[in-house]
Amino acid sequence: IAADRGARRESKSKAKMSLASMEFHERSVPFGALVCAQLGGLGAEVEKVARKDINTKDPPQLVVKANGARFEGAATCLRYFARAGSMKSKLFVDENPVDACQVDQWIDWSVVMKPGQGLPELLKKINEFLSTRDFLVGGGLTLADVAVWGTLASMPLWENKLKKDKSLSSLVKWYDACSAIPEFAAVVAESKAKKGGATGADGKKQKEKSVGSFDIKLVGAEKGKVVTRFPPEPSGYLHIGHAKASLMNQYFAKHYEGKMILRFDDTNPSKEKDEFVENILHDLKSLEIHPDETTYTSDHFPKMLVLAEKMIKKGMLYADDTPVEKMREERMEGIDSVRRNRPVEENLKVFKEMQQGTEEGQKHCIRVKLDMQNPNKALRDPVCFRCNLTPHHRTGTAYKVYPTYDFACPYVDSAEGVTHALRTIEYKDREAQFKWILKLQQEVEPSLPNVNIWEFSRLNMVNTVMSKRKLQWFVDTGRVSSWTDPRFPTVQGLLRRGLTVPALRDFILQQGASKNTTNQEWDKLWTLNKKLIDPVCGRHTAVVADKRVPVDLVNGPAAVC
Repeated sequence: IAADRGARRESKSKAKMSLASMEFHERSVPFGALVCAQLGGLGAEVEKVARKDINTKDPPQLVVKANGARFEGAATCLRYFARAGSMKSKLFVDENPVDACQVDQWIDWSVVMKPGQGLPELLKKINEFLSTRDFLVGGGLTLADVAVWGTLASMPLWENKLKKDKSLSSLVKWYDACSAIPEFAAVVAESKAKKGGATGADGKKQKEKSVGSFDIKLVGAEKGKVVTRFPPEPSGYLHIGHAKASLMNQYFAKHYEGKMILRFDDTNPSKEKDEFVENILHDLKSLEIHPDETTYTSDHFPKMLVLAEKMIKKGMLYADDTPVEKMREERMEGIDSVRRNRPVEENLKVFKEMQQGTEEGQKHCIRVKLDMQNPNKALRDPVCFRCNLTPHHRTGTAYKVYPTYDFACPYVDSAEGVTHALRTIEYKDREAQFKWILKLQQEVEPSLPNVNIWEFSRLNMVNTVMSKRKLQWFVDTGRVSSWTDPRFPTVQGLLRRGLTVPALRDFILQQGASKNTTNQEWDKLWTLNKKLIDPVCGRHTAVVADKRVPVDLVNGPAAVC
């Protein structure tokens, strides 16, 4: 006991800055309250103290760190986290007084749901109620679902016996659907891990679930100051990989109470269309991703042209007319271009020609001087501006020269105040390039702030083409009718095939923020989709009228006859 108390004191000293501390018996975990904290983005701010030296029937104790306020009871703790988190209005259904009262009633019932003679009858009533509903109140997840699920999850009797009762099929489907939601599954997995993998919420040994972790602290992140960005190129529809990137950016922006910018990286007019912009916005809305601000890289074209001219004058950029194949060969071999030490005046003159789109200007590109002998080939003088006479979908023919992603990304990230650029691990080799180019830009414009970079794993699906260029080929050659073909891994294609948005979101969030690249099976996604559909999808058996065969049952049960 003394050792346990010492461990608790040490735990508390480490969590001085946490929102609250919750104390409970290790075999009576308040799952509902912990799920509320996760749903509201407070999971990492709650200090959980699981004890052995108290009665298993003692209610959980909650202490709010800011003012020392103390509460007790699973229902009270659940209500506190629901009110303190970011989903208060949704969980309480504040906009509808009738639904809000129903939520309160269900919470009251969850408190009296204890093992005893009246429990099976109560569960049968709830089962009947759920036979025609997805959720306990209204059309979405509310505090009522969290409270009742939490009570069942903490009750070994439910899993060991009652859940196997076939007469409770609707209740079991609803319970399993809630358990599949990432925040619910994460709480169960954490409880299980602390018990050494011995038991889960059901008090029984289980196979480990694949639940990703978001328990990651972004370097230099401060509450209310984090700014993330999702920068799709409007050259195609969003696919499942883009969905993961957008959800990751939204998650960390909400977690740190910051903001997320949606930025269209429209630097290549040859591939970009308004159609793609409109459908990216449509897909994000379907995924319930609502950016705090929407911008375009093209908004910064004038400033980047001025910046490039200043960098040329400082000898950081140079104009190069080396043929593409030879330039590629020189970069692979680490050979300096013959144009690398071109006079500044000549570079400026060529840059003007490029901006005017003249014949001479179109032969050139602008490259940034980094290190042609560096083992990292991304640092071997990458191209940062090139000519393109194709009209831009927003600016028309106003520009004849456009920045590349390598030059525009660090500048726009910094100029827009992005504090953390989340990129897939495939960009790892380009991180040094990002920082070097930004450093050169900062030498010209000292007011540009630094940008932190965080990598996460790319979402790969087995036997699936994810390249937008290759998907475009299928569309262009008429092998599919459009980007919404149900065989495509695009968001709209998957939804046409029958995938639900909650299943897609849950699947992506289950990947977590890991850097380990894996190939995911489609079966896993469709199984998750089935779990969410089963509670609301009626099953009916029918007989074709003109092929039916009458049957006379003799001496059968009275109820049937």
